[in-house]
Amino acid sequence: MKKDIHPSEYRLVVFKDFSCDKSWLSRSCANTKDTIVWEDGNEYPLVKLEISNQSHPFFTGKMKFVDTAGRIDKFNKKFAKFAKKTASPETEAAAE
Repeated sequence: MKKDIHPSEYRLVVFKDFSCDKSWLSRSCANTKDTIVWEDGNEYPLVKLEISNQSHPFFTGKMKFVDTAGRIDKFNKKFAKFAKKTASPETEAAAE
């Protein structure tokens, strides 16, 4: 095995999965600028995670529903100015 290829300074780090609000303390050499106060009252570096085994559907067996209606409304609002304007039946009747 090659020497000096693995980091020598592992420290205690808190990993936090923000999608399910779970966190755990483990050893790691991951670089981070954030810190958090853990349950024991000590301050540790914080590694933020979008997804982990605590929230991934493969491990949990539960599907997470995404708010697609909100995305569609946001898209329509953003691009409404580019849509062709069609005359509504009320405006056509008023014009006659």
